[in-house]
Amino acid sequence: MIKTIIFDFGDVFINLDKEGAMKNALELFEIDELSEELTAINTLYEQGLLSTDEFLEFYCDNFPKLSKDNIIEAWNYIICDFPPKRLAFIEQLAKEKKYTLILLSNTNELHIDCIIKHIPFYSDFKNAFDKFYLSHEINLRKPNANIFEFVLKENKLKANECLFIDDTKENTDAASLLGINVWNNNPKTEDIIDLFKIKNNLF
Repeated sequence: MIKTIIFDFGDVFINLDKEGAMKNALELFEIDELSEELTAINTLYEQGLLSTDEFLEFYCDNFPKLSKDNIIEAWNYIICDFPPKRLAFIEQLAKEKKYTLILLSNTNELHIDCIIKHIPFYSDFKNAFDKFYLSHEINLRKPNANIFEFVLKENKLKANECLFIDDTKENTDAASLLGINVWNNNPKTEDIIDLFKIKNNLF
């Protein structure tokens, strides 16, 4: 029996343009692919192990043609719209008080600042959850097992009573190994508002 639902944020509630953002970044930086060093820096920033100033300084040093504003714009290119119907869905779920609701997102300060600026109902969204975990604030990151173990321990949860929803298969695979029920949603064909139709076998 599911008692707790753990949601990802990007491409579950807010739409992302991952392919477009990558294409835009590669063109801007005039590179064919992200180097291991760039990927490592991005991961450290997402995990809150680099400050925003340190992150931007690194990119400015490595791409001196670009300004901080250029880099911020490219970094936030990935963020798209947040359909209000998804806010209504999570607020209704919160109102029913049938499940403990947790958000667990790999994100960073620049993305959250951008979302707060452009999504007027962000605070209402956040308030719908019992717990709201952002990777850069807790210094943990999916798909590492310790982030799931942290959530389970922190909230005294049993893995088999939790459902974790994420669009990235690597993340749902990692949660599944700990005994957590999972839904690896496809943002192109599935919508979180249809959760109880799509995963009706769990509820």
